[in-house]
Amino acid sequence: MSQDVSVGVIAKLSESVGTNEPALRLLLTVLAGYPLALVHRKFVYNKPPAVQHLFSIICGFSLGFWNYGWDIFHTVFAITVTYAVLLVVGGTALSVALVFIFNMTYLLLGYYYMGTDTYDINWTMPQCILVLRLIGIGFDLYDGHRPPETLSGENKKVALERCPTVLEFFGHTLFPASFMVGPQFPMKRYQDFVAGKFGEGGEAPDSVKAAVTRFGLGLLYLGIFQVLGLVVSDEYIYSEEFGQLGFFRKMVLMGIWGRFTLYKYISCWLLTEGACILFGLAHNGKDENGVVLWTGVENVKLSTFENTTEFTHYILSFNINTNQWSGQYIYKRLKFLGNRLVSQFATLLFLAVWHGFHSGYYVCFFFEFMVVYMERDVKTIVNSNSQLREFFANPTVTLVVNLLLRIYTFVLMGWCLMPFALLKFDRYWAGFSAANHVGSILFLVWPIVYSPIVKTLFPKDRKSRSE
Repeated sequence: MSQDVSVGVIAKLSESVGTNEPALRLLLTVLAGYPLALVHRKFVYNKPPAVQHLFSIICGFSLGFWNYGWDIFHTVFAITVTYAVLLVVGGTALSVALVFIFNMTYLLLGYYYMGTDTYDINWTMPQCILVLRLIGIGFDLYDGHRPPETLSGENKKVALERCPTVLEFFGHTLFPASFMVGPQFPMKRYQDFVAGKFGEGGEAPDSVKAAVTRFGLGLLYLGIFQVLGLVVSDEYIYSEEFGQLGFFRKMVLMGIWGRFTLYKYISCWLLTEGACILFGLAHNGKDENGVVLWTGVENVKLSTFENTTEFTHYILSFNINTNQWSGQYIYKRLKFLGNRLVSQFATLLFLAVWHGFHSGYYVCFFFEFMVVYMERDVKTIVNSNSQLREFFANPTVTLVVNLLLRIYTFVLMGWCLMPFALLKFDRYWAGFSAANHVGSILFLVWPIVYSPIVKTLFPKDRKSRSE
């Protein structure tokens, strides 16, 4: 009876605010991280580890069940199987392979059976987050059994010398402030958090102010997202009406739509990050003035994001934890290939597969590959020519160029996001056509143009870039 009442209330509320019920449940789940963090600070912090693990497990599972019902047992099943593998053969290359293959296969089967032509809010959403977390634990346990001198500094920080206990494992994977939409963080951080290493004198960490700040920013970006939704929408960006607009107006609206798309994610990440900070999980040492930093699970660097002059800045400032995860557990593990281009392409291919089967994911990450290397080529051209370096060093030229580059990243990010946001070929191709294929012309024609430039300005560079 109470569940029926809850469903009715959520349905009416979602209708009144103009959104669908699963999206509203997800938002309320993200916001629930704050009262849960307050309860944890008051009654659970510094209690025996088993108590803290159980709090995390019960809260995370309850939130998942409220969103997805019995489908949440897909998550429980994946966690259980992974833990069994690590308990039996953990710390070996075999365990890494088994954990990787099982979790990716299970996720892709979920996409296959549950996917539609739009973004789906179902059990595959937290499963997507979970897969990276479980694979990461597999790698960390493997690294903990390797000679320390073979590990990078980052891998040493998170390596696990023993298999976590079952309560640790479930507590980490179901942590209520990050279970549904992230952020990613390693088991080692969770263990340090439970051990009270982020607080002082047995008291809960002094993180309330930092949490409130992030919470406020999350609400601000959520509000901006709603306002931008009055101007643009996914349907509009590939409509005939959009295609009939003047070129410059289309470019401005495409840039606005790109921000509209990104702000949806940023607002959610800021809110979840604030909850993690309030828990005390995000401790990241102290700065040079002895002030505690609460950036340990930071997923977006707003100052960099809002002042981008190249697409690499987006990579460094947006979805930071996933980018760091893919760099640490995929890209750097492919060093044996001996070619950075191949490693980068393989990493982006993994991210596309991880997102699902829609062709838009693959096109989007292909464009990321092309854009990043186009920008590196341009930098190489400029840095290899003394006259160009002198010209761009002029303060007035620098000011104008930075302005133009901000416009370039603002507008073209909208282009690059079309496949990712629209998913289906007919939709994003209509969007490309409506936008006069500006991105196709710029990013796909560049390799053809670049070759003769390289031969003229620095013929030896082509060989050095692939090494």
